[in-house]
Amino acid sequence: MPRYISLIRFTQQGAKAIKQSANRARAFAEGAAKAGVKIEEQYWTLGACDGVVILSADNEKKALHLLTELAAAGNVRTETMQAFSDAEFDAIVK
Repeated sequence: MPRYISLIRFTQQGAKAIKQSANRARAFAEGAAKAGVKIEEQYWTLGACDGVVILSADNEKKALHLLTELAAAGNVRTETMQAFSDAEFDAIVK
């Protein structure tokens, strides 16, 4: 199943409501499951990004639809890339 890594940055709105961030993340994971997307991990980070979400979906459209809904809520901006395991990468470059 394709895997994606999404870098998260709080918007001003999200930063103001930072204490609700973990609750929003749990709600996001529940909504993702209902949409057929698995949230593998969610992390809050220090540095250039405020968080990282690792998710997988059986197709790109499901994953990207979910992430656009997340961004539309106005609390975060995302930068998403597809990720590959070592075996997947070996198959690509052969």
